[in-house]
Amino acid sequence: MSFFKKLKDKFSGSQEQEQTTEKYTEGLTKTRTGFAAKVNNLIARYRKIDEEFFEELEEILIGADVGFETVMELIDELKMEVKRRNTNDPEAIREIITEKFVDIYTDGAEVQSDLNIQESELTVILFVGVNGVGKTTTIGKLAHKFKEDGKKVILAAGDTFRAGAIDQLEVWGERTGVDVIKQSEGSDPAAVMYDAVRAAKSRGADILLCDTAGRLQNKVNLMNELQKVKRVIEREIPDAPHEVLLVVDATTGQNALIQAKTFKEATDVSGIVLTKLDGTAKGGIVLAIRKELGVPVKFVGLGEKMDDLQPFNAEKYAYGLFAQAFEEKEVADNEAGE
Repeated sequence: MSFFKKLKDKFSGSQEQEQTTEKYTEGLTKTRTGFAAKVNNLIARYRKIDEEFFEELEEILIGADVGFETVMELIDELKMEVKRRNTNDPEAIREIITEKFVDIYTDGAEVQSDLNIQESELTVILFVGVNGVGKTTTIGKLAHKFKEDGKKVILAAGDTFRAGAIDQLEVWGERTGVDVIKQSEGSDPAAVMYDAVRAAKSRGADILLCDTAGRLQNKVNLMNELQKVKRVIEREIPDAPHEVLLVVDATTGQNALIQAKTFKEATDVSGIVLTKLDGTAKGGIVLAIRKELGVPVKFVGLGEKMDDLQPFNAEKYAYGLFAQAFEEKEVADNEAGE
């Protein structure tokens, strides 16, 4: 059975599986009509796989923000697999790319994308990232998700420097029916976190979602501030924060990777939230982040709706990129066989 067919069967097992797979397929429309369409066009133009074919494919992958090192590894693996399968048919490459995308992301092991949720005690999740990447919106959408799961959630307005940041979080608090712990604009973020942890404990909350400042103009000050916030949380709850989620904007491509590296140097990032993946034609950044940082992508933004922030799944991602082309080929083959 082909790899694509295996994925299709796997995702048609339940209504929930089919709905999330559909979200990936819809959310990756821009990447599919950009990157995947170029791959499909390349396959259509060549009668056989040769060095020129691989050179063009290399350019397409680099253009999709997959990252230079990852592209070199992927091309080497594709060449080996083509040789192993003893195929010269460009049509076969689409299936191999889909499979290798999953392999490179997982690196041969199961990647843990679930959040580190504490049972029967308070879970503290710290959100970091530069301004404008969708950090506050991500917090609001996750608050909604946890509330739907029956959890008691509290938000901490730790971005006390950006004008309007506290108000923005309060709007999300009202929309989701969740309390927001805040102080006045310009106050010490660590003091806000102290208040928030104490409030979450006393109110019997399950989840505390903490917003932080994202000014990269003075990197040293920002990183020192994040370390101070973490120390305050750790003093109140020794093994917290249980997750440090770095929020990056997929539409900024290699810039997102640079930001991710900067934050990873300064704080223990445990996972990535990749927002606006639906807004880019270069969705390869998922692979670059995973490969170059060694940090799992835990959530991806696949649209504007409240439930369009989805847990990341490498197989659904690869399937969403190439599903349309595979299905069109399947229909064409069936018609040709009739």
